[in-house]
Amino acid sequence: MRRRLPVVANLPPSRSRWKLPLAPGEMHRPRLAVWELTLACDQRCLHCGPRSEARRPGELSTEEALRLVDELAEIGVGEVVLIGGEAYLRDDFILVIRAIRAAGMACAVTTGGYNLTKARADAMVEAGVQSVSVSIDGLEASHDLVRNRPHSWRRAFAALSHLRGAGARIACNTQINQRSRHELLPLAELLAEAGVRAWQLQITVAHGNAADHPELILQPYMIPELFDGLVLLLDRCDELGVTVWPANNLGYFGPLEHRLRRRLGGHFGGCNAGKETIGIESDGAIKSCPTLGGAANIGGSWREHGLAAIWSRAPEIRYISRRTLDDLWGYCRGCYYAETCMAGCTAASEPLLGRPGNNPFCLHRAGELAREGLRERVEQVAPSGGQGFDNGLFRLIREHLDPELRARHGPVQIDEPRVSRLVQATGPGEPVDVAAFTAEQQRLRGGGEPPR
Repeated sequence: MRRRLPVVANLPPSRSRWKLPLAPGEMHRPRLAVWELTLACDQRCLHCGPRSEARRPGELSTEEALRLVDELAEIGVGEVVLIGGEAYLRDDFILVIRAIRAAGMACAVTTGGYNLTKARADAMVEAGVQSVSVSIDGLEASHDLVRNRPHSWRRAFAALSHLRGAGARIACNTQINQRSRHELLPLAELLAEAGVRAWQLQITVAHGNAADHPELILQPYMIPELFDGLVLLLDRCDELGVTVWPANNLGYFGPLEHRLRRRLGGHFGGCNAGKETIGIESDGAIKSCPTLGGAANIGGSWREHGLAAIWSRAPEIRYISRRTLDDLWGYCRGCYYAETCMAGCTAASEPLLGRPGNNPFCLHRAGELAREGLRERVEQVAPSGGQGFDNGLFRLIREHLDPELRARHGPVQIDEPRVSRLVQATGPGEPVDVAAFTAEQQRLRGGGEPPR
C-alpha cells in the first residue's frame, strides 16, 4: 500500500475545524468528521461503545472510501479523525490518509496503539497524517484491565515512541473511570516524559461494553472530588507544558469551567452533534454523534443517499439543531444554564437514562445539590442487549449527603429512565417499561439482531 501512495509534490495546507459564526439563515456545516474506518480491533476494551472486534459487514471498499473523502471536502469538513476498531487494521488506511490530506483537510488518527509498529507509524507520516492520539486509560494495571489485553499499556507507550520518531505530533486521550480517576496526576508525568503535549480527558459513558461494566462508570457524587483533583492536575500540566483538552462530557459551569475551556470559547456551548460534527461508521452509515449509534442517531446510508443529502435533510442529523428547552427534563430543565448547555453531552445522558435531556455528570449540578445537603447516584435497572452502541438503563437516585440521614431516610427523589427518542421523538419522554425493555434486551442477547 505504501508503494501505491499517489505521488504528490506538496500536500496542500490543511483546513481546520474552526469556522466563522453563521450568517443569518445559514445552515450548520460539519467542520469535524470522525470516521470509524473499520470495526476490526486488536483489543477487547471493557468500555468500547461499538463493541469492536471483527470487521463490520459491508464495510466500504477502498474506492468507496476515497469517493467519500471527496464528498467530505465538498461539504466543508476541515478535519477528519480516523478511528476504529483500529484504523491501521485496514491495509488501505494510508491511502485514505493521503486522500484526506490531498483534498486539503487535516487528518488525525485516534488509536489504542496495540500493534502500531514502527513501519505503520512511518507509513502514516509518509502518507501525511498530522496528529495521532493514543488512548491510555490510567496506570499500567488499570489500563490493561480496561483494554482487556496483556501488555496493552506498554504497547501504547511504544506506539507513542514510534510515532514521535516518525515525526508525527503525538497526543493522548484518557477515559476517566472509577479506577483511572485516582491515577491522572502520575499519568501526566509519564505522558510529558513521552513527549505528549496535548491530552484529552473524558468520562466513560454507559453504552456498548461499558453498559455491561457499571463498576467502571463514575457515580455523579464523585464529580466534585474528581474536579478537586483536576485543579492539581491542571497546575502540574501547566508546569509540564501539557495542554489539557476537555471532551464534551466533562464539566460543566463550575469553578474550573473557564480554565478548562479557555481555548474553546470559555464555557461549554452545548452538544455539537449534527451541527459541527459528523460521524461515519465503517459501512457508510452517517450519524450525528461519533460516540453514539443506532436508529435514533443514524441519518442514513452514504451509499444510498450521498453525504450532502443526509447532512442537510435527515432528521436524525438535525435533531440537536432543532431541540428546545421542552426536550429537557429532571434537574436540567430548571437549571440556570439550561438554554446554553442543553443538558450537556448527549452521549453521556442518552445511554444512561434512555433519552437525552437530563445529565447527572455535571459539576455545577453536583455543587448546587451539595449546598442543599444532597447528592446523586445511578443504579442499573436493565441490562444491555449485547449489540454495538446499545445501552442498558439506569435510574437516578437523589439522597442525603450525610451518611446518617441517608441511612435513616433513604432516597429523597428517584428519576426513572425514560423512553427513547424512537418512541417519543421530542419532549421529556415518559418513564419506560423496564420489564418490557429487559425482555427485549434478553431476546437480543439470545441471538436476535436489532434493525439497522
